[in-house]
Amino acid sequence: MRTSRNNKWWLTMRSVSRWLPAFVRTTGIVLLTLLIVFAVFRATAPFLISSGLVRSGIEKALSDWTGYRAQIEGDPTLDFWPTPRITLNQVTIREPAKNGKVLGHVDSLSADFSLLPAIRGHAHFHEFHFLRPVIYIRRDENGLIDWTNEGRLSKAIEQAETSSDQTVPMRKDQDAAIGMLTIEDGSVEMADDRSGNVYKMTGVNADISWPRLSQRMTAVVLARFNDQDIKLNFDSEQPLLFFAGKSVNAKTSFSSPVISWAYNGIISLADFSTLSGNLDLNVPNVPSFLAWSGQRLPAADALKNVSLNADVAAVDKSLRFNNLNFKVNDSAASGVMDMSYTTAGKPKISGTLAFDQMNLNPFLAAFSMRLAAETAINALLNGNPLQRLDLDMRLSSNKAALGPFQFDNIGASLLVAGGKAKFDIGDSGFEGGSLTAHLEVAPGDFDGGGKLQISIRNADFGGLFTRLKLPGPLPFTTSGSLDLALSTTKPIWVATLSDVAGQMHFTSSAGSFRQLDLSSFRSLASDKAFFRLGEVADAAFDFDSINVDATFAKGSAEVQDATITGRNETISLNGVVPFRTNGLALSGALEATLPTDADELPMLPFFLGGSWPNPVVSPVTTLLQKPQQPSQQ
Repeated sequence: MRTSRNNKWWLTMRSVSRWLPAFVRTTGIVLLTLLIVFAVFRATAPFLISSGLVRSGIEKALSDWTGYRAQIEGDPTLDFWPTPRITLNQVTIREPAKNGKVLGHVDSLSADFSLLPAIRGHAHFHEFHFLRPVIYIRRDENGLIDWTNEGRLSKAIEQAETSSDQTVPMRKDQDAAIGMLTIEDGSVEMADDRSGNVYKMTGVNADISWPRLSQRMTAVVLARFNDQDIKLNFDSEQPLLFFAGKSVNAKTSFSSPVISWAYNGIISLADFSTLSGNLDLNVPNVPSFLAWSGQRLPAADALKNVSLNADVAAVDKSLRFNNLNFKVNDSAASGVMDMSYTTAGKPKISGTLAFDQMNLNPFLAAFSMRLAAETAINALLNGNPLQRLDLDMRLSSNKAALGPFQFDNIGASLLVAGGKAKFDIGDSGFEGGSLTAHLEVAPGDFDGGGKLQISIRNADFGGLFTRLKLPGPLPFTTSGSLDLALSTTKPIWVATLSDVAGQMHFTSSAGSFRQLDLSSFRSLASDKAFFRLGEVADAAFDFDSINVDATFAKGSAEVQDATITGRNETISLNGVVPFRTNGLALSGALEATLPTDADELPMLPFFLGGSWPNPVVSPVTTLLQKPQQPSQQ
């Protein structure tokens, strides 16, 4: 059996050995022949192909693509290794009319072409490289780019624009190969009819892959805009629909030192209200971004960085940001936000944001600052940024800060509409108690003044005074309640304390005054006509309650009644406290709390004047003198 198998193997090998050399020889001859033909073809190609034919071919191709007249001033250069390629210098694209407007200029343009069609007189070009091109484009009132003038690209875009659906049926004779487009050191200048602005980009370097008009397009663009390096990425299966202003699926991203964003979803070149996708936005330095974009915003210094991630969707003629994660400085928030336009054409922002911690300063700063009119010529309305848009926001936060003041579990709202702006704190924990507040900017183009109302209940004012390190004899252990109402008729961005009027009512429970020794007070009052309040700071004064009523007008607080009731003695004050000088002008009296103690603690009237925290006490000694008893004879 084994011998039989060996015989078969040897027979097979003898058969192969007979025809294998012939096959190898034939294959070698064929390959050598092809190589010789290829070499001869390459060597004779420069003599077979007319440079003028290739030049006229690419000149015609440019004119056909753009719909404008292409002019080539330099002599063409042909290379045939490793691939056939033509290079043209000083190429200008201009309108067909005589002395027509220049729409673009290229220092050097090179492209690959097919060798066999070129020999037959029909050159086909691909893999274009543009060196230092300058392109001028225009964006019309509808947000569309004026791409070309009845050229192949224009007709393809027009066909996509008139298409009733999201597909672009294209005949084979209408479709065209493009390939790879490379731009080196170019510049783009766009005139925007919508805004009247002219935007310029320099140092443009781009790689654009677009195999055919009907196929997918990817682009990476590097450029310099407003003295900042930028990078733009674009990827879409339907580029023609995008250029026609239709809504298409695309991936886009933009990055620069001052702002970056990435978007994946439906996008439109003409109408942003059709957006539907995921947006990731980051502004690492808000003041730098505003300076780069040419905008101004009051209180921008308080904003360091802003970032957000959200699912964007068009809903009822508005943009909705669902699953919004929002961060300002070190404060993170989540919620829902809508952007729309009012019937008057003003942008409107509404929604609900829940912060982990929040700084209220930027919100309130918008109420008290105004842009100079000359810097807002192109704004919807001059002046305060609250005039430029409507707001309806609901805000909540576990922690909030306003300067040195801290809030817990705050619920607030910001409403700007109809020429009126309101900021309300509906509920908040404040110094162990609760706080509500209402700030309103009156109508009259925000020039009619405003009002502020604050109500605080059962807050630890003693702890607040201690934490703020306020000087002078103030309560350091007490809880109390405050009602404050202030208003001004002047625009609040120019109003000073002299322009504010209102009233205040303060009450407190039992506590203690620091640096106020009533025994020393009485002792010095009996011996001196004047002494400093700091001279009686050796002990504290325990009290049972405080009641203060005051009004504000013309830069001063008028203390109508201030009563500090202690277990044994009571202090009463009234007079004027000017804000500008930090001074005092108060009449007061120290007397026994109980009438039965009047003989032991007689009334001690005094005048308190000078500047806080160490004013001068002037006892009214004439009222302290007792009538002399007639002598006993």
